[in-house]
Formats: sequence, structure tokens, C-alpha cells
Amino acid sequence: MILIGLGANLPSAAGLPAATLAAALKALCAAGLAIERCSPWYRTAPLPAGDQPWYVNGVAAVATRLEPAEVLALLHRIEERFGRIRRERNEPRPLDLDLLDYDGLVRAAAPVLPHPRLHERAFVLLPLRDVAPEWRHPVSGAGVAELIARLPPGQIAARLGDYNISD
Repeated sequence: MILIGLGANLPSAAGLPAATLAAALKALCAAGLAIERCSPWYRTAPLPAGDQPWYVNGVAAVATRLEPAEVLALLHRIEERFGRIRRERNEPRPLDLDLLDYDGLVRAAAPVLPHPRLHERAFVLLPLRDVAPEWRHPVSGAGVAELIARLPPGQIAARLGDYNISD
């Protein structure tokens, strides 16, 4: 299973963050990725905490014949199409697409897999649980429910609603 994290906290040409995420899913499909499942959207506090706008986040399970580096390059191209300019880490953005897991592959070289911080983030783990409740971290072997239980306090995430792939 290939898992992609989606997030946005600034509007794009597609609209507000939730509309941007929906448009990004359509762009992924148009680029040849098959969206198998998508979590509901979550409204999440920025991490680290700060004064920037809150995020909308989700996770999608996709299928593709592309290799991990090709998937990551595609994600970056789609981010750019929606106005993402990479300047500094943790800055507000109209779209953030992360390759979280690629069929359980473990890689130390780019793209690093699984995503090196996914196990520390409620905004990834909560929607991931909706898409793949039986998923296990490829390095630690911990299940998603166990990782959620280990999260540090203070990460705020509230479910917004389901996304229909046919929308």
C-alpha cells in the first residue's frame, strides 16, 4: 500500500484548503495514480504550535507503477501547480503532499521511507487510521493505534467530514 499525506492551510487557485486537497486528489488521478481510499479531512493545529492558520489534512491510499522517487517528484510538481514555494520548514502552504509509506519499503536515501516523522504527528496518524487501520510502521512494527496512543499531548485534530472520491 502506498500512502500519501495531504495538507493545506492557505488558499490556492482551487479555493480554500479543503477544496485544494480535493483538487489535488483529482490532479493525482489525472497524473496516473489510482486513489483507492481517502480519509475524511481533519482540521489540525499547526505543528509546531504558532500563529499560522490551522490546517486541513488527510491521507490517501494510492496505487501506481511509479517508483518512490517518481512518486515524490510527481507530488512536488502538483504542489508547485497549486502555488507551493519551498522557502523554510513548517511554513504555511497552499498544498503539502508527503509520501508516507511505499509498500512497507524502508529507505535511508531520498526519498526516505517511511516518512521520518509520520509516527510523531496526529495530523498523519488519525487520517491514516481511517484509511488503513491495520497498518504497521515498517521500522518499529508498531500499529497505527499504538502510535496514536504514544503521541505527545497537545496535538489537536478534529474530523471534518468524509471525502467522496467521485466528487
